Amino acid sequence: MIIPHSEIAPETLRSIVEEFVTREGTDYGETELALDEKVDRLLSCIKDKTVLIVFNEELESVNLVRLEDYDNLDSGGSAGEPF
Repeated sequence: MIIPHSEIAPETLRSIVEEFVTREGTDYGETELALDEKVDRLLSCIKDKTVLIVFNEELESVNLVRLEDYDNLDSGGSAGEPF
């Protein structure tokens, strides 16, 4: 289920994004970014709707997924890795 970012309190949304960007294995390329910069970039993608907030009811978990990956999953393809 896709959760619109506008339905999440700003503090909660920031906490979700911070948790995501601090997960082990999250890679941002050759240049290391500060936590605030990572969070701000990802929040921008969420607000632009290029990254979706997806709640998995079965696992009771929240994940961030690129729109293109979600579309692939929705049409029967593989969603690949989360954002």
